[in-house]
Amino acid sequence: MNVREEVADLVGHIKRQLINRQEIGLDAPFLSTNSVNYLKEGPQMGVAPLGENLYFNSLKELEDFLSNCERCRLAKERKNIVFGEGLADARIVFVGEAPGMEEDFSGRPFVGPAGKLLTDIIKAMGLTREEVYICNIVKCRPPGNRDPEPDEMGMCLPFLKAQISLIKPEIICTLGRIPAQGLVDKGFKITRDRGQWHYLIGIPLMPTYHPAYLLRYPQAKRHVWEDMQEIMKELGLSDPRGLRD
Repeated sequence: MNVREEVADLVGHIKRQLINRQEIGLDAPFLSTNSVNYLKEGPQMGVAPLGENLYFNSLKELEDFLSNCERCRLAKERKNIVFGEGLADARIVFVGEAPGMEEDFSGRPFVGPAGKLLTDIIKAMGLTREEVYICNIVKCRPPGNRDPEPDEMGMCLPFLKAQISLIKPEIICTLGRIPAQGLVDKGFKITRDRGQWHYLIGIPLMPTYHPAYLLRYPQAKRHVWEDMQEIMKELGLSDPRGLRD
């Protein structure tokens, strides 16, 4: 019996005990709303404490669990779930905003022009895409490439946190305003707050501009490179190649 089956068996046992108490006229113990839902519906990722891998033993298991996800409206128009890709124990996780059209078709994150620039940034740090992990704050493409809505982000956020908990990176780098607002603070402003260290479950987090922003405003590459240098210091990397204009 695996861990999930053991938990389900325990929940079933507790549920039967509570029903028996009710049938013989005994008052049931006080239970929170989350606890009642847990007993009714079984283990749910949405109630998992941040940073604890309670229900999934691997990224593959989590990806399989999400393979037919229909928890929010983004499922209606997507072609593929863009789960994420990279090294399962990567030292750094890059978190973008949402899949675009090319990512939706391919099922892979950052494969368009912005993805090529992200690859160049990673190479400039002395790393390869295969050595890092890349994902997004939501796993399905919003219609028309709009920003994901707060409730859509909220529905997907526990799964992103589960990914991070499984990978256990040394650094998280958020790309753009949206993931920083989801992981750092709702009032986060990218032009004001990028380049400053934050923490998520004890992991240093560096917010910077999204590569798509750099395609429109190449002059911002200098700021991104400053942020990457801070990350490189944390990781003990010393390749000073920098970003090309």
